[in-house]
Amino acid sequence: MDTQAYKKWLEELKSKLRSVQIKAILAVNSHLIEFYWEVGKMIAEKETVWGAKLIEQVAQDLKKDFADMKGLSRSNLYYAKQFYLFYESQIVQQAVGQFEKHSFAQIPWGHNIMIFTKSNDIQEAQFYIQQCLENHWSRDVLALQIKSKLYTRVGKAISNFKETLPNPLSELAQQTLKDPYIFDFLTMAKPYHEKDIENQLVKHITKFLLELGKGFAFIGQQYHIEIAGNDYYIDLLFYHVRLKCYVVIELKNTKFIPEYAGKLNFYLSAVDTLIKQADDKPTIGILLCRDKNNIEAEFALRDINKPMGVSEFEITEILPDELKSSLPTIEEIENEFQKNN
Repeated sequence: MDTQAYKKWLEELKSKLRSVQIKAILAVNSHLIEFYWEVGKMIAEKETVWGAKLIEQVAQDLKKDFADMKGLSRSNLYYAKQFYLFYESQIVQQAVGQFEKHSFAQIPWGHNIMIFTKSNDIQEAQFYIQQCLENHWSRDVLALQIKSKLYTRVGKAISNFKETLPNPLSELAQQTLKDPYIFDFLTMAKPYHEKDIENQLVKHITKFLLELGKGFAFIGQQYHIEIAGNDYYIDLLFYHVRLKCYVVIELKNTKFIPEYAGKLNFYLSAVDTLIKQADDKPTIGILLCRDKNNIEAEFALRDINKPMGVSEFEITEILPDELKSSLPTIEEIENEFQKNN
């Protein structure tokens, strides 16, 4: 490393730190994000010249003059470089001085780190950024959504929305559905029934609503309707405030069969007639099954004139006691390992 050139470059970096008054910037998120962008850019450009140990050296040197300042650790400088490299192609296409208009400048630095380190490309990152902005996710909620691969699940359900709803309502409705739904907040031991799952979903309604997505308002479980003197009970009834419609959810702890669509169609007709108000949009149905064949589901929905979608759901199953007892303990595994070595 050219010592004189490095010292000159380091003074430029220190000057930037002082001139922007970093302590004040901490209160203005977009300026803080821009600061990390500039630091990341400087490091990325010089690392190709001075080598991979540059970040460690810079962190040590900055700590001497800015000991009370957070955000200048080796790991954070590394993230700043990664941040710059991840979005570099997008930024260069924007006009100078428009940095604060970028969506990533509107969310906290901690959220940004989680997104650009976990996303495969800019499109996926933009999805999570937009979700953070729209839903005001905490970092913990963001971590859960990334872990559950929300990006790959949104809008993927089989539905007939294009044929049964006008645009842009059909597209918006499609984006409210996921496939599969991940109910990892439920831990259940077999044998369990649909009613057991349903009860647990209602018991954990906050987490259930989080998985369903923004806009769902819970109306009732086993919601009673009467038709021609007969009693019927809808598994779960919601109202979607953005779509402005009722949403009927039917839960099936089995593989999808076409007959399920007919029953759901019946419930949608009933809600449209008995509950829906004049200014409400058509009621939407969601059929949640443990498994499905997409082609079979598409055929089942093809000639139904009520809007509905079919998705799978996943829960965490607890091992039965008899199976647990047959599994080796940690100690047994370690002893067996020692024998073989």
